[in-house]
Amino acid sequence: MSALAPLLLRQIARQGPISIAEYMLLCLLHPAHGYYTTRDPLGAAGDFTTAPEISQMFGEMLGLCLAQIWMDQGAPAPFALAELGPGRGTLMADALRATARVPGFRAAMRLHLIEASPVLRARQAELLASFAPQFHDSADTLPDSPLFLVANEFFDALPIRQFLRQGDGWAERMVGAQDGKLCFGLAPPAPLAALQDRLADTTEGQMVEICQPAQPIMAAIAARIAAQGGAALVIDYGDWRSRGDTLQALRAHRYDPPLAHPGEADLTAHVDFEALARAALPLKAEALTPQGAFLERLGLGARAGALAERLEGPARDTHLAAYRRLTHPQEMGHLFKVLGLRRPTDPELPGFDT
Repeated sequence: MSALAPLLLRQIARQGPISIAEYMLLCLLHPAHGYYTTRDPLGAAGDFTTAPEISQMFGEMLGLCLAQIWMDQGAPAPFALAELGPGRGTLMADALRATARVPGFRAAMRLHLIEASPVLRARQAELLASFAPQFHDSADTLPDSPLFLVANEFFDALPIRQFLRQGDGWAERMVGAQDGKLCFGLAPPAPLAALQDRLADTTEGQMVEICQPAQPIMAAIAARIAAQGGAALVIDYGDWRSRGDTLQALRAHRYDPPLAHPGEADLTAHVDFEALARAALPLKAEALTPQGAFLERLGLGARAGALAERLEGPARDTHLAAYRRLTHPQEMGHLFKVLGLRRPTDPELPGFDT
C-alpha cells in the first residue's frame, strides 16, 4: 500500500467519498506524498515519456512556429515566452536553440515558466539558467505583455470530475472505501446546469468529464493575448468534446488501475478542447489538428531527413523511430491534437487545417 493510501482512507472514513478531482489533486500534489511534488516522473527511470524527451525536433518545430507567429505579428518587443508545465525544460531549451538565428527574437524574449513541482522547477532552472526564467505558480501572474505560450501535456494532468448520465440528471463518480480499499461509487443523480447542453448529445449511461481548473487558466491566458497580442499552442491527447471514461494511471511506463497506487502513479485524462476554446473567448481557435499533420506542415519531415543524413546504424534507426512516434497515426500522430489560439484580427497561425 502506498504512503498516501491510508491518509485517503482515513479522510473518506471521516468525511465521506471524495470526487475524482479531489482524489487526483491529492495524488498529484499532496505536499509530502504527491506524485509531482516528490519526483521527476519523466524518462526511462520514471513513468512516462513526453514528446520533447522523444526527440529534439519536437521543441525545435514549436520554437520556430512561435517565432514565425511573433514575426507575423510585427515582432513586438519585449514579449513573454511562456510554457505551462515545462517538465525538465527540454522543450523550451530546444525551442530557444532553434530560434537563436531568428533576428531579434531572443533579445526581445522574457522567459516565464508555470510549474507546480519543486523537483521539476529545479531541473528547469538549471537547464535554462542562461535565459533567466521567471517562475510562476499560476498563469494569473504572467505579465501584461504580448504573450506567446506553449502547453504540452499540461491540461491532461488537471483534476477532472466525472458524471454518468441517468435520465435527465447526472450521477457524479466518487472515490469511496470498501473492505479497507479505495473503490469507485456514484453519488445520487441530480440535474446539473453545467451539463444541460450535453443532454442533447449523450444517452443513458454515458459518461462526461469536466475539468473545472482549466477554465480560469485559459481565461487568464486569453485576457493577456486579447489585450496585448500573441498566441497559444496547446498540445495534448483528447478530442474536441469529452465523452466516456478517460481517467488513466501510468506507472513504470505501464497502465495501472487509477486507485491502485495513489501518489505513486501519474494520473491523467483526455482533454476537452472545445471547453478550452470556449474558456479562451474572445480568441479565435484554429481548427483542431492532429499532432502528426501539424508537425509535418511545420517541416518536421525535412528536418528529420536532414538529421538522418548525418547518422548511421543504430543512431539513425533510433532517430527515425522517434520521427515515426511523433507523427504516425498509430502512435502519437493522431491521438495528440494541437489547439491554436490567436486574436481574430491577427494572421492565421502556421501548421493548422484551413
